[in-house]
Amino acid sequence: MILELSKVRAGYGTGQVLFGIDLKVGAGQCVSLMGRNGMGKSTTIKSIMGQILPTSGSIKRFGSNSITDSPHEIAQSGIGLVPEGRQIFPNLSVQENLTTFYRPPRHDQQSSWTEKKVLELFPRLSERLGNLGSQLSGGEQQMLAIGRALMTNPRLLILDEATEGLAPLIRKQIWNCLNSLKNSGQSILVVDKNISALAGLSDHHYILDKGLVVWHGDSKELLGNSDLKTRYLGV
Repeated sequence: MILELSKVRAGYGTGQVLFGIDLKVGAGQCVSLMGRNGMGKSTTIKSIMGQILPTSGSIKRFGSNSITDSPHEIAQSGIGLVPEGRQIFPNLSVQENLTTFYRPPRHDQQSSWTEKKVLELFPRLSERLGNLGSQLSGGEQQMLAIGRALMTNPRLLILDEATEGLAPLIRKQIWNCLNSLKNSGQSILVVDKNISALAGLSDHHYILDKGLVVWHGDSKELLGNSDLKTRYLGV
């Protein structure tokens, strides 16, 4: 198992946000995490990345159950994060944003990401290599954020609202990219609101409501349950 959360409770100070989350991502699997705003999705991601420590429960990353790992150590273990808001370095060039984060693949990885391979995935970035991050459009910044995460050669790629605020054409390009990554065997955990796109991409789905997993299942079940979508996703 690539990632396994068991009965994870977490929050900020005295305010508890997660009330016993269970979630799994298997090797080569794409899993989605959905829910309305403020239901615990970002807190779940922060817990996985070690940015906040669970008050109880366990998080196993690649079979290890260490709760003392720092965010840096967790990232180095093989998790690549595309954070909400992109968070690229505005004063570095596209090329510098990519190469600064490069980590060689681990011995058990069959393929590796390089600058050349990322630019093949996002040809638009190859035209902007010398431009600063601040000079890119929102869509280009998102492509760069994904490319930067891939340059770490992650065993698990996590995307937090990767298509938020993007033009429809750019969103389509991002979803096509994610489908290509999944087909290559990349393990993915994706947070997003686009139900139809997630249904076409993900093997399994989790819905959060008020810090609890209120449903999980496959795409056929998700698309066929209108009450579920209305009650918990506002659709």
